[in-house]
Amino acid sequence: MTPALLVCDLGRRRYGDVLALQRTLAAQRAAGERDEDLLLLVEHEPVVTLGRTTAATSLPLSSEELARRGIEVFNVERGGDVTWHGPGQLVGYPILDLRAQREDLHWYLRTLEDVLIDSLEALGIPADRNPGRTGVWTAGRKIASIGVHVKRWVTYHGFALNVTNALEGFELIVPCGLHGVVMTSVQVERGGSDDPAALDTLVRERVVATFASAFARTPVAVAAASLELETA
Repeated sequence: MTPALLVCDLGRRRYGDVLALQRTLAAQRAAGERDEDLLLLVEHEPVVTLGRTTAATSLPLSSEELARRGIEVFNVERGGDVTWHGPGQLVGYPILDLRAQREDLHWYLRTLEDVLIDSLEALGIPADRNPGRTGVWTAGRKIASIGVHVKRWVTYHGFALNVTNALEGFELIVPCGLHGVVMTSVQVERGGSDDPAALDTLVRERVVATFASAFARTPVAVAAASLELETA
C-alpha cells in the first residue's frame, strides 16, 4: 500500500507563524512522533526571507525600509539567497523523511524541480532548469524558486511558485541573488485571461497530484486542526 502524504492547505498566513509550525512538525517527524509525510501549502503576507548564502548586494533596501512598506524580513536556515513571498504565490513546505526514500539532497532538489516542471507543462507552460541554478524557468524567465533545509534527513522549507501574485515585490530585492533576472508567473505565461481564484485552485490541484506521484505517496487532505496546528 502506498504511504500517505498529508496535505494541509493553511490558506493565507504570516511567514513567522508558518516557520514555527514547520520547525515543530519537522522535529516531530525526525523523532518518530509523526508517522506520515506532510505537504503544507500556504500563501504568505508580503515577506522577504534571507537564505544561508544571501549576499549583501541582494537586499538593496534596509530591513527598516522594508518594514516601513509593510514587509517583514526573516533570516532562515534554508539554502539559497534572498526571495520574496506574497499573496497569490503558491508556497509548498514538504516535511518528508528522506530516510524512507533516498538520503540524497541532490536527488531531492532535482525531484522538486521535476514536480514543478511537470505541473507547469500540464498547464501549457514549457518549463526547464537553468544549469547550475536551483529553481524553474520558462523561456529564460524565472517562475519558481526552491530553498530547502534538511535535518536528520527530514526536510522543511521548500518551493515558491508564482501563480497569480503581482511581480512588483521582486523589484525590492535581487531575486535569488541573480542580477538581471526576469520574474514571471503562471498567470502571465498563460496570457492573463484566467480567473485568478480558479487558476489558484487548478495549480494547487496539479502540484499536489504531481508531487504525490513523484514521491510515491497517496495525497490525503487534512485540516490544520487535525495536525494540532494553530488555526488563528
